[in-house]
Amino acid sequence: MAKMQANTIADHLEELILEGTFPDNERLDETQLAKRFSVSRTPIREALQRLTQAGLVEQIPRRGAFVRQPGAIELLEMFEVMAELEAACARFAAQRISDAALKELGEVNRECEQALKENDSDRYYRANERFHHIIYAQSGNSFLEAEATRLHRRLKPFRRLQLRLRGRLRQSMSEHESILKALTDADPDTAAVVTRQHIAVQGDKFHHLISTLRTAAE
Repeated sequence: MAKMQANTIADHLEELILEGTFPDNERLDETQLAKRFSVSRTPIREALQRLTQAGLVEQIPRRGAFVRQPGAIELLEMFEVMAELEAACARFAAQRISDAALKELGEVNRECEQALKENDSDRYYRANERFHHIIYAQSGNSFLEAEATRLHRRLKPFRRLQLRLRGRLRQSMSEHESILKALTDADPDTAAVVTRQHIAVQGDKFHHLISTLRTAAE
């Protein structure tokens, strides 16, 4: 229950940071946040720790927690590495994925499709996250899975944000179908290419992320 409470608060704080309610370099006071969310300071600390892992908060000893927005170059570099890690996961998964996992991916894709019909980007993201974690696990490489999961967690706020770009949900759904087909066909090269393209932030997606973060920092 406490962990769920902390996760819910972290999601709310994430939204407030990305929307600019808490601008870059603002100190996040635990006592004030506890009053704001009507909770004790324990789930606030846990939520701030999650945001620290995501890179949206910096904890400075004896000073407290401060909002930290990544710069354009840092964000682009992280997405470049994420694209390569996920491409490697997909390449291995195309050769190693189980029939049960393929079935589960199909079910998750149907959840994404329903979220698309409802234009619910948050519901889509939750299903989308499951889709990607299944592929990490099916790579059959525990070290690669751990690294992909770690960076996925770091980029979570920005992956959620880019799904709100007009037309992005439909595009993402189409890319999921291409990835699933490549995995089903046991085609590692195609699986790697379409997954890399799915993750890479280029053109409108990247400009949208940067413009939103700049607005939040103003």
